[in-house]
Amino acid sequence: MARVFLVVMDSVGIGGAPDSEFYFNDGVPDTGSNTLLHIARACADGLANDGRQGPLYLPNLTKLGIGSALNLACNEYAPNLDAASEGTWGSAQETSHGKDTPSGHWELAGLPVEWDWHFFPETDPTFSDELVKLFCHASESPQVLGKCHASGTQIISELGVKHCQTGWPIFYTSADSVVQIAAHEKTFGLGKLLAICEKLSPTLHKLGVGRVIARPFLGQSETGFYRTGNRRDYAVLPPKPVLTNWVQQAGHPVIAIGKIGDIFSMQGIDQVLKGTDKSLMKHLSNQVSLAPEDSFIFANFVEFDSHYGHRRDVTGYACALEWFDKEIGPILGKLRANDLMIFTADHGNDPTWIGTGHTRERVPVLCAGLGSGELGQIQFQDVANLVLNHLDIRHPKPKGRHDEQN
Repeated sequence: MARVFLVVMDSVGIGGAPDSEFYFNDGVPDTGSNTLLHIARACADGLANDGRQGPLYLPNLTKLGIGSALNLACNEYAPNLDAASEGTWGSAQETSHGKDTPSGHWELAGLPVEWDWHFFPETDPTFSDELVKLFCHASESPQVLGKCHASGTQIISELGVKHCQTGWPIFYTSADSVVQIAAHEKTFGLGKLLAICEKLSPTLHKLGVGRVIARPFLGQSETGFYRTGNRRDYAVLPPKPVLTNWVQQAGHPVIAIGKIGDIFSMQGIDQVLKGTDKSLMKHLSNQVSLAPEDSFIFANFVEFDSHYGHRRDVTGYACALEWFDKEIGPILGKLRANDLMIFTADHGNDPTWIGTGHTRERVPVLCAGLGSGELGQIQFQDVANLVLNHLDIRHPKPKGRHDEQN
Protein backbone atom coordinates (compact mmCIF):
# COMPACT_ATOMS: atom_id res chain seq x y z
CA MET A 1 0.00 0.00 0.00
CA ALA A 2 1.40 3.42 -0.96
CA ARG A 3 0.50 7.10 -1.15
CA VAL A 4 1.90 9.89 -3.33
CA PHE A 5 2.03 13.60 -2.54
CA LEU A 6 2.89 15.81 -5.52
CA VAL A 7 3.69 19.34 -4.32
CA VAL A 8 4.11 22.14 -6.87
CA MET A 9 6.13 25.10 -5.58
CA ASP A 10 4.61 27.49 -8.08
CA SER A 11 7.31 29.30 -10.11
CA VAL A 12 10.39 27.97 -8.23
CA GLY A 13 12.48 27.52 -11.37
CA ILE A 14 16.17 26.64 -11.52
CA GLY A 15 17.22 28.13 -14.87
CA GLY A 16 18.94 26.31 -17.70
CA ALA A 17 16.06 25.99 -20.18
CA PRO A 18 17.74 25.48 -23.58
CA ASP A 19 14.91 27.32 -25.38
CA SER A 20 14.71 30.33 -23.03
CA GLU A 21 15.87 32.65 -25.83
CA PHE A 22 12.47 32.22 -27.51
CA TYR A 23 10.51 33.47 -24.48
CA PHE A 24 10.35 37.12 -23.48
CA ASN A 25 9.63 39.68 -20.76
CA ASP A 26 9.16 43.23 -22.01
CA GLY A 27 10.86 42.27 -25.27
CA VAL A 28 13.93 40.83 -23.53
CA PRO A 29 14.59 37.08 -23.90
CA ASP A 30 14.53 34.94 -20.76
CA THR A 31 18.07 33.72 -21.45
CA GLY A 32 19.91 33.53 -18.13
CA SER A 33 16.83 33.80 -15.94
CA ASN A 34 17.08 31.63 -12.84
CA THR A 35 14.60 32.12 -10.02
CA LEU A 36 16.27 30.15 -7.24
CA LEU A 37 19.89 30.97 -8.13
CA HIS A 38 19.31 34.72 -8.29
CA ILE A 39 17.37 34.75 -5.02
CA ALA A 40 20.17 32.78 -3.32
CA ARG A 41 22.79 35.18 -4.68
CA ALA A 42 20.82 38.22 -3.53
CA CYS A 43 20.56 36.74 -0.04
CA ALA A 44 24.28 35.89 0.07
CA ASP A 45 25.11 39.45 -1.04
CA GLY A 46 23.03 40.97 1.76
CA LEU A 47 20.39 42.32 -0.63
CA ALA A 48 17.43 40.51 0.93
CA ASN A 49 17.61 41.33 4.62
CA ASP A 50 14.19 42.86 5.22
CA GLY A 51 12.53 40.43 7.65
CA ARG A 52 15.33 37.88 7.31
CA GLN A 53 19.13 37.79 7.39
CA GLY A 54 22.05 36.18 5.61
CA PRO A 55 22.32 33.45 2.98
CA LEU A 56 19.20 31.64 1.83
CA TYR A 57 18.55 28.86 4.36
CA LEU A 58 16.64 25.84 3.00
CA PRO A 59 17.97 22.85 4.97
CA ASN A 60 15.14 20.45 4.14
CA LEU A 61 14.99 21.17 0.41
CA THR A 62 18.79 21.18 0.25
CA LYS A 63 18.87 17.77 1.94
CA LEU A 64 16.44 16.52 -0.70
CA GLY A 65 18.74 17.83 -3.45
CA ILE A 66 17.49 21.21 -4.63
CA GLY A 67 21.04 22.58 -4.93
CA SER A 68 22.15 19.51 -6.88
CA ALA A 69 19.13 19.83 -9.17
CA LEU A 70 19.97 23.49 -9.81
CA ASN A 71 23.54 22.60 -10.70
CA LEU A 72 22.31 19.90 -13.07
CA ALA A 73 19.90 22.34 -14.72
CA CYS A 74 22.25 25.26 -15.30
CA ASN A 75 25.80 24.18 -14.31
CA GLU A 76 25.90 26.77 -11.51
CA TYR A 77 26.08 26.45 -7.73
CA ALA A 78 23.73 28.45 -5.52
CA PRO A 79 25.20 29.90 -2.31
CA ASN A 80 24.37 27.83 0.77
CA LEU A 81 22.43 25.22 -1.20
CA ASP A 82 25.35 23.00 -2.17
CA ALA A 83 25.30 20.47 0.69
CA ALA A 84 25.27 16.78 -0.25
CA SER A 85 21.76 15.55 -1.01
CA GLU A 86 20.13 12.56 0.61
CA GLY A 87 16.99 12.35 -1.51
CA THR A 88 16.33 11.37 -5.10
CA TRP A 89 16.62 14.45 -7.26
CA GLY A 90 16.63 15.64 -10.83
CA SER A 91 15.84 18.53 -13.15
CA ALA A 92 12.87 18.66 -15.52
CA GLN A 93 12.54 20.41 -18.87
CA GLU A 94 9.18 21.54 -20.28
CA THR A 95 8.32 20.72 -23.89
CA SER A 96 5.03 22.65 -24.02
CA HIS A 97 5.05 25.92 -25.93
CA GLY A 98 4.14 28.18 -23.02
CA LYS A 99 5.56 29.16 -19.65
CA ASP A 100 2.20 29.40 -17.94
CA THR A 101 0.30 27.63 -15.18
CA PRO A 102 -1.95 25.32 -17.27
CA SER A 103 0.86 24.23 -19.60
CA GLY A 104 3.22 23.46 -16.74
CA HIS A 105 0.70 21.59 -14.62
CA TRP A 106 -0.85 19.68 -17.51
CA GLU A 107 2.56 18.49 -18.67
CA LEU A 108 3.50 17.47 -15.12
CA ALA A 109 0.28 15.45 -15.27
CA GLY A 110 1.38 13.75 -18.48
CA LEU A 111 -0.19 16.02 -21.13
CA PRO A 112 2.17 18.34 -23.03
CA VAL A 113 0.46 21.38 -24.58
CA GLU A 114 1.24 21.46 -28.29
CA TRP A 115 -0.62 24.64 -29.20
CA ASP A 116 -0.14 28.35 -28.52
CA TRP A 117 -2.38 30.14 -26.04
CA HIS A 118 -3.87 33.53 -26.89
CA PHE A 119 -2.12 36.49 -25.24
CA PHE A 120 -3.44 40.04 -25.22
CA PRO A 121 -1.33 42.89 -26.62
CA GLU A 122 0.19 45.44 -24.26
CA THR A 123 -1.95 48.26 -25.64
CA ASP A 124 -4.40 50.58 -23.91
CA PRO A 125 -7.12 49.48 -24.13
CA THR A 126 -5.95 45.88 -24.30
CA PHE A 127 -9.28 44.32 -25.21
CA SER A 128 -11.08 44.85 -28.52
CA ASP A 129 -14.37 46.71 -28.67
CA GLU A 130 -16.07 43.39 -29.41
CA LEU A 131 -14.67 41.81 -26.25
CA VAL A 132 -15.59 44.82 -24.12
CA LYS A 133 -19.19 44.54 -25.38
CA LEU A 134 -19.10 40.87 -24.44
CA PHE A 135 -17.82 41.75 -20.96
CA CYS A 136 -20.55 44.37 -20.48
CA HIS A 137 -23.26 41.97 -21.62
CA ALA A 138 -22.05 39.17 -19.32
CA SER A 139 -21.86 41.50 -16.32
CA GLU A 140 -25.07 43.38 -17.17
CA SER A 141 -23.10 46.58 -16.84
CA PRO A 142 -23.07 49.62 -19.17
CA GLN A 143 -19.31 49.87 -18.76
CA VAL A 144 -16.37 47.95 -17.33
CA LEU A 145 -13.21 49.30 -15.74
CA GLY A 146 -9.57 48.54 -16.37
CA LYS A 147 -9.37 46.95 -19.85
CA CYS A 148 -5.57 46.82 -19.62
CA HIS A 149 -2.48 44.89 -18.53
CA ALA A 150 -2.12 45.45 -14.79
CA SER A 151 -0.90 44.23 -11.43
CA GLY A 152 -3.84 42.81 -9.51
CA THR A 153 -3.05 44.69 -6.32
CA GLN A 154 -2.32 47.94 -8.10
CA ILE A 155 -5.48 47.96 -10.18
CA ILE A 156 -7.81 47.51 -7.19
CA SER A 157 -5.93 50.28 -5.42
CA GLU A 158 -6.46 52.56 -8.41
CA LEU A 159 -10.01 51.57 -9.38
CA GLY A 160 -11.48 50.08 -6.20
CA VAL A 161 -13.29 53.25 -5.16
CA LYS A 162 -14.79 53.84 -8.61
CA HIS A 163 -15.81 50.19 -8.81
CA CYS A 164 -17.66 50.42 -5.49
CA GLN A 165 -19.33 53.68 -6.54
CA THR A 166 -20.46 52.53 -10.00
CA GLY A 167 -20.79 48.76 -9.64
CA TRP A 168 -18.74 48.30 -12.81
CA PRO A 169 -16.44 45.25 -12.61
CA ILE A 170 -12.71 45.54 -13.29
CA PHE A 171 -11.36 43.59 -16.26
CA TYR A 172 -7.63 43.20 -16.84
CA THR A 173 -4.96 40.77 -18.04
CA SER A 174 -1.28 40.02 -17.52
CA ALA A 175 1.64 38.37 -19.28
CA ASP A 176 -0.27 35.07 -18.98
CA SER A 177 -3.10 33.90 -21.20
CA VAL A 178 -5.82 35.14 -18.84
CA VAL A 179 -8.74 37.48 -18.41
CA GLN A 180 -9.02 38.53 -14.76
CA ILE A 181 -12.13 40.06 -13.26
CA ALA A 182 -11.93 41.91 -9.95
CA ALA A 183 -14.94 42.88 -7.87
CA HIS A 184 -15.73 43.70 -4.23
CA GLU A 185 -17.17 40.71 -2.38
CA LYS A 186 -19.74 42.78 -0.48
CA THR A 187 -20.71 45.75 -2.66
CA PHE A 188 -20.69 43.71 -5.88
CA GLY A 189 -21.13 40.19 -4.53
CA LEU A 190 -18.93 37.10 -4.77
CA GLY A 191 -21.69 35.00 -6.29
CA LYS A 192 -22.27 37.56 -9.04
CA LEU A 193 -18.54 37.71 -9.81
CA LEU A 194 -18.28 33.94 -10.10
CA ALA A 195 -21.37 33.81 -12.31
CA ILE A 196 -19.81 36.33 -14.74
CA CYS A 197 -16.61 34.29 -14.95
CA GLU A 198 -18.54 31.10 -15.53
CA LYS A 199 -20.61 32.76 -18.26
CA LEU A 200 -17.60 34.22 -20.08
CA SER A 201 -15.18 31.32 -19.82
CA PRO A 202 -16.53 29.08 -22.64
CA THR A 203 -16.32 31.91 -25.19
CA LEU A 204 -12.87 33.02 -24.07
CA HIS A 205 -11.60 29.45 -24.02
CA LYS A 206 -12.67 29.07 -27.67
CA LEU A 207 -10.51 32.12 -28.43
CA GLY A 208 -7.49 30.35 -26.92
CA VAL A 209 -7.49 32.14 -23.55
CA GLY A 210 -6.24 29.67 -20.97
CA ARG A 211 -8.06 30.96 -17.87
CA VAL A 212 -10.72 33.34 -16.66
CA ILE A 213 -9.87 34.27 -13.08
CA ALA A 214 -12.24 35.67 -10.45
CA ARG A 215 -10.32 38.12 -8.25
CA PRO A 216 -12.58 39.09 -5.33
CA PHE A 217 -11.44 41.75 -2.88
CA LEU A 218 -12.56 43.50 0.27
CA GLY A 219 -11.74 46.77 2.04
CA GLN A 220 -12.61 50.42 1.66
CA SER A 221 -11.04 53.65 0.49
CA GLU A 222 -10.00 54.76 3.98
CA THR A 223 -8.06 51.61 4.87
CA GLY A 224 -7.27 50.24 1.42
CA PHE A 225 -8.43 47.26 -0.62
CA TYR A 226 -7.06 43.73 -0.41
CA ARG A 227 -7.63 40.52 -2.33
CA THR A 228 -9.30 37.62 -0.51
CA GLY A 229 -8.66 33.88 -0.63
CA ASN A 230 -11.82 33.27 -2.68
CA ARG A 231 -10.03 33.44 -6.03
CA ARG A 232 -11.29 30.95 -8.58
CA ASP A 233 -9.74 29.96 -11.89
CA TYR A 234 -11.95 28.85 -14.79
CA ALA A 235 -9.42 26.97 -16.89
CA VAL A 236 -9.70 25.30 -20.27
CA LEU A 237 -10.76 21.68 -19.92
CA PRO A 238 -7.80 19.35 -20.64
CA PRO A 239 -8.46 17.88 -24.11
CA LYS A 240 -7.29 14.40 -23.06
CA PRO A 241 -7.17 12.40 -19.82
CA VAL A 242 -4.41 13.39 -17.41
CA LEU A 243 -2.74 11.97 -14.32
CA THR A 244 -5.69 12.71 -12.03
CA ASN A 245 -8.03 10.82 -14.39
CA TRP A 246 -5.70 7.85 -14.64
CA VAL A 247 -5.30 7.59 -10.87
CA GLN A 248 -9.00 8.00 -10.18
CA GLN A 249 -9.96 5.47 -12.85
CA ALA A 250 -7.62 2.96 -11.19
CA GLY A 251 -9.72 3.30 -8.04
CA HIS A 252 -7.47 5.58 -6.01
CA PRO A 253 -8.73 8.65 -4.08
CA VAL A 254 -7.50 11.95 -5.59
CA ILE A 255 -7.32 14.98 -3.29
CA ALA A 256 -6.44 18.46 -4.59
CA ILE A 257 -4.89 21.16 -2.40
CA GLY A 258 -4.92 24.77 -3.59
CA LYS A 259 -5.85 25.72 -7.15
CA ILE A 260 -5.29 22.22 -8.60
CA GLY A 261 -9.03 21.67 -8.91
CA ASP A 262 -9.37 24.86 -10.96
CA ILE A 263 -6.35 24.14 -13.18
CA PHE A 264 -7.72 20.74 -14.16
CA SER A 265 -11.40 21.78 -14.21
CA MET A 266 -12.04 19.12 -11.54
CA GLN A 267 -11.12 16.30 -13.92
CA GLY A 268 -10.33 13.18 -11.92
CA ILE A 269 -10.52 14.97 -8.56
CA ASP A 270 -12.58 13.74 -5.61
CA GLN A 271 -11.96 16.49 -3.04
CA VAL A 272 -10.56 20.03 -3.04
CA LEU A 273 -9.00 21.88 -0.09
CA LYS A 274 -8.34 25.61 -0.62
CA GLY A 275 -7.07 28.69 1.20
CA THR A 276 -3.95 30.79 1.62
CA ASP A 277 -0.57 29.07 1.48
CA LYS A 278 -0.50 28.90 5.28
CA SER A 279 -3.87 27.14 5.22
CA LEU A 280 -2.70 24.87 2.42
CA MET A 281 0.32 23.83 4.48
CA LYS A 282 -2.06 22.77 7.27
CA HIS A 283 -4.12 20.84 4.72
CA LEU A 284 -0.99 19.09 3.46
CA SER A 285 0.08 18.19 6.99
CA ASN A 286 -3.39 16.86 7.78
CA GLN A 287 -3.45 14.74 4.64
CA VAL A 288 -0.10 13.18 5.52
CA SER A 289 -1.74 12.08 8.77
CA LEU A 290 -5.21 11.21 7.47
CA ALA A 291 -5.22 10.43 3.73
CA PRO A 292 -6.15 6.79 3.06
CA GLU A 293 -3.75 4.27 1.59
CA ASP A 294 -3.33 4.33 -2.20
CA SER A 295 -4.38 7.99 -2.37
CA PHE A 296 -2.88 10.72 -4.54
CA ILE A 297 -2.61 14.21 -3.08
CA PHE A 298 -1.81 16.96 -5.62
CA ALA A 299 -0.96 20.38 -4.13
CA ASN A 300 -0.03 23.81 -5.46
CA PHE A 301 1.50 26.59 -3.34
CA VAL A 302 0.81 29.66 -5.46
CA GLU A 303 2.08 32.58 -3.38
CA PHE A 304 5.73 32.25 -4.47
CA ASP A 305 4.40 33.23 -7.89
CA SER A 306 1.44 35.50 -7.21
CA HIS A 307 2.79 37.45 -4.23
CA TYR A 308 6.51 37.67 -4.98
CA GLY A 309 7.55 36.55 -8.47
CA HIS A 310 5.14 38.74 -10.44
CA ARG A 311 5.81 41.65 -8.09
CA ARG A 312 9.59 41.19 -8.45
CA ASP A 313 9.94 41.02 -4.67
CA VAL A 314 13.23 39.21 -4.03
CA THR A 315 13.14 39.50 -0.25
CA GLY A 316 9.52 38.39 -0.03
CA TYR A 317 10.26 35.39 -2.24
CA ALA A 318 13.25 34.45 -0.05
CA CYS A 319 11.12 34.70 3.10
CA ALA A 320 8.43 32.53 1.49
CA LEU A 321 10.98 29.87 0.52
CA GLU A 322 12.41 29.77 4.03
CA TRP A 323 8.92 29.59 5.56
CA PHE A 324 8.01 26.73 3.22
CA ASP A 325 11.20 24.84 4.01
CA LYS A 326 10.67 25.19 7.75
CA GLU A 327 7.06 24.00 7.52
CA ILE A 328 7.80 20.91 5.44
CA GLY A 329 10.37 19.61 7.92
CA PRO A 330 7.80 18.17 10.37
CA ILE A 331 5.63 17.03 7.45
CA LEU A 332 8.47 15.00 5.96
CA GLY A 333 8.97 13.45 9.38
CA LYS A 334 5.36 12.16 9.36
CA LEU A 335 5.58 10.30 6.04
CA ARG A 336 4.78 6.61 6.22
CA ALA A 337 7.16 3.88 5.09
CA ASN A 338 5.67 3.53 1.60
CA ASP A 339 4.86 7.21 0.99
CA LEU A 340 6.40 9.26 -1.81
CA MET A 341 6.45 13.06 -1.64
CA ILE A 342 7.60 14.90 -4.78
CA PHE A 343 8.47 18.60 -4.84
CA THR A 344 8.60 20.34 -8.21
CA ALA A 345 7.51 23.53 -10.03
CA ASP A 346 5.55 24.51 -13.14
CA HIS A 347 7.77 27.32 -14.55
CA GLY A 348 10.02 30.09 -13.30
CA ASN A 349 9.27 33.64 -12.17
CA ASP A 350 12.64 35.22 -11.49
CA PRO A 351 12.04 38.21 -9.16
CA THR A 352 15.31 39.81 -10.33
CA TRP A 353 14.23 39.74 -13.98
CA ILE A 354 12.86 42.51 -16.18
CA GLY A 355 9.09 42.79 -16.51
CA THR A 356 6.48 41.04 -14.38
CA GLY A 357 5.88 37.75 -16.21
CA HIS A 358 6.97 34.16 -15.83
CA THR A 359 10.43 33.09 -16.97
CA ARG A 360 11.23 30.01 -19.06
CA GLU A 361 13.26 27.69 -16.80
CA ARG A 362 13.86 24.11 -15.87
CA VAL A 363 12.42 23.00 -12.53
CA PRO A 364 13.59 20.79 -9.66
CA VAL A 365 12.19 17.31 -9.05
CA LEU A 366 12.88 16.25 -5.46
CA CYS A 367 11.64 12.94 -4.06
CA ALA A 368 11.33 11.92 -0.43
CA GLY A 369 10.64 8.22 -0.14
CA LEU A 370 12.75 6.79 -2.96
CA GLY A 371 16.04 6.70 -1.10
CA SER A 372 19.10 8.54 -2.40
CA GLY A 373 19.91 8.89 -6.09
CA GLU A 374 19.82 10.98 -9.24
CA LEU A 375 16.97 11.08 -11.73
CA GLY A 376 19.03 13.08 -14.20
CA GLN A 377 17.56 15.49 -16.72
CA ILE A 378 13.98 14.42 -17.37
CA GLN A 379 10.84 15.90 -18.92
CA PHE A 380 7.91 17.38 -17.03
CA GLN A 381 5.71 14.45 -18.03
CA ASP A 382 8.11 12.03 -16.34
CA VAL A 383 6.79 13.36 -13.02
CA ALA A 384 3.49 11.68 -13.90
CA ASN A 385 5.43 8.45 -14.47
CA LEU A 386 6.90 8.67 -10.96
CA VAL A 387 3.40 8.95 -9.48
CA LEU A 388 1.95 6.10 -11.52
CA ASN A 389 4.87 3.79 -10.87
CA HIS A 390 4.71 4.33 -7.12
CA LEU A 391 0.97 3.66 -7.04
CA ASP A 392 1.51 0.61 -9.27
CA ILE A 393 -0.79 1.94 -11.98
CA ARG A 394 -0.14 0.88 -15.55
CA HIS A 395 0.85 3.87 -17.65
CA PRO A 396 -1.76 4.50 -20.38
CA LYS A 397 0.78 5.73 -22.93
CA PRO A 398 4.53 5.57 -23.68
CA LYS A 399 6.78 7.28 -21.19
CA GLY A 400 8.14 10.71 -22.07
CA ARG A 401 11.60 10.41 -20.62
CA HIS A 402 14.60 11.37 -22.68
CA ASP A 403 18.23 11.03 -21.82
CA GLU A 404 19.62 14.25 -23.24
CA GLN A 405 21.70 16.27 -20.82
CA ASN A 406 21.50 19.59 -22.69
